[in-house]
Amino acid sequence: MNREEILSILKKYWGYDSFRILQEDIVMSVLSGKDTLGLMPTGGGKSITFQVPALVLDGVAIVVTPLISLMKDQVDNLKRRNIKAVYLHSGMSLRERRLAEEKLLNGKVKLLYVSPERLRNENFISILRMLSLSFIVVDEAHCISQWGYDFRPAYLNIAKLRKLYPSLPILALTATATPDVEKDICRQLLMKDPCIFRMSFARSNINYIVRPAETKIYEIFHILSRTRGCSIVYVRSRKKTKEISEYLELAGIPATFYHAGLDSEVKEERQNLWQRGGVRVMVATNAFGMGIDKPDVRVVIHCDLPPSLEEYYQEAGRAGRDGKLSWAVLLTSSKDTALLKRRITEAFPPRYDVKVLYERVCNYLHVAMDEGYEKIAEFDVDKFCDTFGYQQKRCLSSLRLLGQAGYLEFMEETEHRSRVMILVEREELYQLHALSGDAENLLSGLMRLYPGLFADYVFINERILSNETSMNEQRIYETLLELSRAKILHYVPRTRSPFIYFPTAREEIKYLIIGKNIYEERKSVMEQRIKAMLGYAFDTDMCRERRILEYFGQRDACNCGRCDVCRSKRGESPGSDKKYLERIISYIESKGGEADIRIMENDLKIPSDKFKQLFSFLSGEGYITMSGNVCRKTE
Repeated sequence: MNREEILSILKKYWGYDSFRILQEDIVMSVLSGKDTLGLMPTGGGKSITFQVPALVLDGVAIVVTPLISLMKDQVDNLKRRNIKAVYLHSGMSLRERRLAEEKLLNGKVKLLYVSPERLRNENFISILRMLSLSFIVVDEAHCISQWGYDFRPAYLNIAKLRKLYPSLPILALTATATPDVEKDICRQLLMKDPCIFRMSFARSNINYIVRPAETKIYEIFHILSRTRGCSIVYVRSRKKTKEISEYLELAGIPATFYHAGLDSEVKEERQNLWQRGGVRVMVATNAFGMGIDKPDVRVVIHCDLPPSLEEYYQEAGRAGRDGKLSWAVLLTSSKDTALLKRRITEAFPPRYDVKVLYERVCNYLHVAMDEGYEKIAEFDVDKFCDTFGYQQKRCLSSLRLLGQAGYLEFMEETEHRSRVMILVEREELYQLHALSGDAENLLSGLMRLYPGLFADYVFINERILSNETSMNEQRIYETLLELSRAKILHYVPRTRSPFIYFPTAREEIKYLIIGKNIYEERKSVMEQRIKAMLGYAFDTDMCRERRILEYFGQRDACNCGRCDVCRSKRGESPGSDKKYLERIISYIESKGGEADIRIMENDLKIPSDKFKQLFSFLSGEGYITMSGNVCRKTE
């Protein structure tokens, strides 16, 4: 297929006339059958690089991704574009899995999204052997590296898939990888002479600022009250999201909050409200942001220090995806160094304690010695911690170490919205006469609100159904069960329980091995990451952006000239921009609200680069309008 035909696919399904930087290079590399590694910062458009080739090539592209929520979002988006895609993950019902597998075997799918855990399932591998695969995609590829900041042992299963299909090209994608992680990705995925495409980690429109603040909540208000536009405030605890959001609301700044503990409907509503501009500020934990494509975020504030520059760069990078002037602000206090270093001891409890926790988890879930192979069990972390007197952080850290050692896997992201599929034909439905009044009312409401119920499972919202049918949510639940028992539809109720998967049978704790590569080496890596993060936060000698770029291996990086360190060396304070902006606005007002920018630049004596940058900001934020060389202050 030639370039014009590929661009026509891009136009037909996504509405774009051309690819972004590096996208076309990666697409063409995959289409030529080469192993490929793409390093694209947050917002670089990674998904296009495998979705376009999937439509060009014959067969099914298999996409391995760690986040169930992101998997669902991508499949839903593809379906809206009339692209055939399905996902398979551990939270699906048996009937849902069978429907997805049937579509695969009938050749009705172009993209198959799977969690890495699925790759060790022999039944799934058997199904794969019956398919014609086009290529393999590994999203968030840093998860395969033990030196990556978010190592997932299940990602090591991908090598098994690669051995099954040695001739298939593999595309690995990540937004953050140091040179060591980059090499490790290629090694773990058994890549053969890979084509590596790197996008610069520099973001010329983002001003990186570190601001000391002992009273951080007030500093957040101070920043937001002096800037305009959509903003994100990142914190490290769920409690803080609500506290800061309510504080900002009382202070007159529209805000809402988001964290992993909220119901999926609430998360979706708040995300949609923020994305369409219903509120200005989203206060969130790092659960918010993956897959969010909102280009006009002007300010990202970090109230707490992330544990690594990888995480900070990803989250800060959600600012300014439209290329306009934006700010990434990190707030620091005298307590932050100790708080960050404490995470090391929290993340690596003593080995013996980890082994004892394994024994208690097995007892709690009634897994006998030498039993439990491939067992999946719901696991209430809060109840377990209350029962045995564990602090939740240390419990979760022990579970993570046991997961990396291969003894069990704790799966936290298991909230699943209710979903329904009608099992009878449409004509048959109209001939049913023995239904209760509630059942008839509910079926009518379902068909009005949710198209596609006869072909596939559709997510439903009981609260919206309640408004549509005038039935309370309990009656809706009972009526759905009634219809499910009558085999008129299949109803999968909403669930929130985390669960534990046992890849091996239970072992005696004296035989458990938490190896040096799992414990000492990863602890050392974490210490290095925290050291780099503290250097960024508290070292005022080196340009902030240059420090980030060098961390990611860009050795030819120059000082950015925009961050607080660069400004300080030029004798500018962090508030210099504000003073310049006030001078520009005052000048325009003194000219009756209209001024020639060439004369203004000469009169104000602001450095030319700075003047252009500030003017771009004022125009982009709607403070002024432009007509040729004349600017006007908006009302």
